[in-house]
Amino acid sequence: MKDSPTLWWDAAACSIRYIEQTLLPDEERIAECRTVERWATAIRRLEVRGAPALGVAGAYGVALAAATCSEEDLSGFMNAVRRDAATLRATRPTAINLAWGIDRVLARIGRERDIAGVRRAAVGEADAIAREDTACCHAIGEYGAGLLPDSCTVLTHCNAGALACSSWGTALGVIRSAIVAGKDVRVIACETRPLLQGARLTAWELARDGIPVTVITDSMAAHVMRTRKIDAFIVGADRITRDAVFNKIGTYMHAICARHHGIPFYVAAPLSTFDPENLADGVIIEERGREEVATIGGRTFVPEAAGVMNFGFDATPMELVSAVITDKGVREPPLDIPALLSRSTAK
Repeated sequence: MKDSPTLWWDAAACSIRYIEQTLLPDEERIAECRTVERWATAIRRLEVRGAPALGVAGAYGVALAAATCSEEDLSGFMNAVRRDAATLRATRPTAINLAWGIDRVLARIGRERDIAGVRRAAVGEADAIAREDTACCHAIGEYGAGLLPDSCTVLTHCNAGALACSSWGTALGVIRSAIVAGKDVRVIACETRPLLQGARLTAWELARDGIPVTVITDSMAAHVMRTRKIDAFIVGADRITRDAVFNKIGTYMHAICARHHGIPFYVAAPLSTFDPENLADGVIIEERGREEVATIGGRTFVPEAAGVMNFGFDATPMELVSAVITDKGVREPPLDIPALLSRSTAK
């Protein structure tokens, strides 16, 4: 089973390399990014996506800003890097990991006293975040695998696999770890309109690893829950507040259906996805362009005179969540996020 990186720093070229996700499943291409402006576009276009991956992407984005900055005095250099960091931060407002990765690298390089030191520290910290993310995913997988029966069918939505992380995955990491532990796991993946991350990305990942996967349309999920033996619903998360889980649009309706049919609804996410400062009402839900809904394969399916809503995420109330699988263990709501984060950083 593959556990290879999905984005990384190319030290020789001072650039970021990553799997270009908009091309999957037709083409697996490693893309290269040499400028902050291009990296911001890549994040905005979902060439790289998924909450943990965005944390790594934000970290490497700061490293790229430092590597390409031409300012020669330290003060001007740091101001330019911070401006580039602000540009990257604004690309995806809902996923908290992006800002978390950016802020962590900014804090680290702020302790340096010369430009060469800043550049080395930025890459070093970003690499550390990528390594830690992989370790977190494996920990999530091991904790979550214990929740699954020895033979089971798991339903999932969107993509919370290796493509959404540095490798291995969160929700799909649970599935991978369960299989490594000898369990027989079958997966049903919701297609996840409008950009089909379930059909294009989750199914591609699982099929590549030889894991049985079947794709359904989003509107089939309730019927499948009622008529098939579904043992668990597992999703990732882009932000977790005390009262809600923010994840790809459609997650909320799946959680309601899972509760109605007595199916446990699990969320798999590292502690970097937790937001100790906001409640659900304080989080901006990203709205994306009309064309993602109105056009498919270059053909228009929505009349020009008709409006379109395209929310990228929704908020699932915490009372619908059976448990949150973290890199520090399984937690059942209600969650004391400040205490959880405080314990995770205690020496």
